[in-house]
Amino acid sequence: MKTASLATALVAALLLGACKGDDPQAAAQAAAAQAAAREQVAEGMAKQFDDAVAAQNWQLAKAHGEILQIEHPASAAAARVKPALDEIKAKAEAAQQEKRLAALWAYGDEPVGKDGHQLSAAIFSQEPVDTDGSGANPVRLIFRDHPEWGRSAYLVLEAGDFDCYSGCRLKVIADGKAHALPGSRPNTDEAIAMFIDDHKALWKLAKASKDLSIEFPTKHVGRKTAEFEVGGLDAMKLAKWN
Repeated sequence: MKTASLATALVAALLLGACKGDDPQAAAQAAAAQAAAREQVAEGMAKQFDDAVAAQNWQLAKAHGEILQIEHPASAAAARVKPALDEIKAKAEAAQQEKRLAALWAYGDEPVGKDGHQLSAAIFSQEPVDTDGSGANPVRLIFRDHPEWGRSAYLVLEAGDFDCYSGCRLKVIADGKAHALPGSRPNTDEAIAMFIDDHKALWKLAKASKDLSIEFPTKHVGRKTAEFEVGGLDAMKLAKWN
């Protein structure tokens, strides 16, 4: 900023001298100084761009690159940066998407008993689902590792109930590929939950996929589908599952 201020002051002085004396040579010198000052500012912005790229801070690099193109489009610095800007924009968008997907998951680590811990990874459906005819509610998918009960994967409803007390087949689609997995509704009223009995297969699909949908039977409105954006799963949160 100090360099830019000095450059601006120098240009102002030269322009003032050119105006007072109406000297073509002074005017040319002032114009050249003004152009050099602009280039100096542009190079400073380009360095900020380069520093952000080196740090792999794609969002910041994108911002510096775009401002440079807007404020100093004719500069040599803008010309140098421009060919790389599309790739940086793509990386910034990918990083933003990755952050968004990761934020969809919630992880739990709760003490159980004297020395045990219950670990969990949970995600809500992309859109709410009407599971009883009264309106749409979120559906939750949970992977759990309990020190006494072992590992399990299950869906939880906020309304209605599963029609799977005697067991059922669930249609699971992972990135467009269909799979059939067994499910079962435990005979308990503690929670409206249904287990995906082959939890190992579902975990593998969740780890390897971007999108996962599970079609399940309900008591009141037939078969329904919950869709999940699972691409941000941090599998190391349940490391023993891998």
